[in-house]
Amino acid sequence: MASVAFMGLGVMGFPMAGHLSKAGHVVRVWNRTAAKAHDWAGQYQGQACDSVEEAVTDADCVLMCLGDDPDVRAVAGIALPAMKTGAVLVDHTTASAELARDLHKIANESEIGFLDAPVSGGQAGAENGQLSIMCGGDDSVFAKAEPIMDAYAKAIVHAGPAGAGQLTKMVNQICIAGLVQGLAEGLHFAKRAGLDPETVISAVSKGAAQSWQMENRWRTMVDGKFDFGFAVNWMRKDLRIALEEARTNGARLPAAALVDQFYAEIEAMGGGRWDTSSLIARLENADRT
Repeated sequence: MASVAFMGLGVMGFPMAGHLSKAGHVVRVWNRTAAKAHDWAGQYQGQACDSVEEAVTDADCVLMCLGDDPDVRAVAGIALPAMKTGAVLVDHTTASAELARDLHKIANESEIGFLDAPVSGGQAGAENGQLSIMCGGDDSVFAKAEPIMDAYAKAIVHAGPAGAGQLTKMVNQICIAGLVQGLAEGLHFAKRAGLDPETVISAVSKGAAQSWQMENRWRTMVDGKFDFGFAVNWMRKDLRIALEEARTNGARLPAAALVDQFYAEIEAMGGGRWDTSSLIARLENADRT
């Protein structure tokens, strides 16, 4: 078992750190809001720390699950100088590939391994230990980190060198954006056509239209309930990162850009904290105006 530190105890990080404790690792946690770290320590075996330095000192592996590039850069900037030689820093935040490459270089200069390892599976995946993890970094670093990440993963893929994990996560979000919009339009069409949504889903979900989104979100979408997953605010952050990368590499993402603007409309409706399936609310709101 390893000595690990976990930084960032949001809806994802809190249960992820819990799985590390349940797996028998020696866990220290830190969160910007200190009360959250102490709440965690009240539920799991482990130590709440009041500073990043306290959490990471002597840790074999330091894991982060934060908000955006500036958060990652700030916390990593404190953590790296306090980490021991030979330790590994794993970033589970969905962030830019450019940041991942920068941190890989900075960490290597201090003889510390770095892995960009964004996750997919949402809050439910984190709570159930069923996340998919997309990793970028050196083979030797991946080999060290994989057994630790296995505590909360159903699939771990080494996608390539530093930045490859973040780039793969961008592909994931680009695909999801189109899937959710397609499902929203299909359900909206079914309702306007006077069809029973449950009957329609029972028919189309057995064929080529089937998807995780359809299976898990169609009913809540029809019921107008949007408290079951990844928030619109965070999806827009992820799409922003993907669109910025596309401007650099020349990829054309017209559908992703359009769906991003649809999510901006959801935010304007007050739905920034609704889950991503709320795209259907935009269509139905148009019906009422």
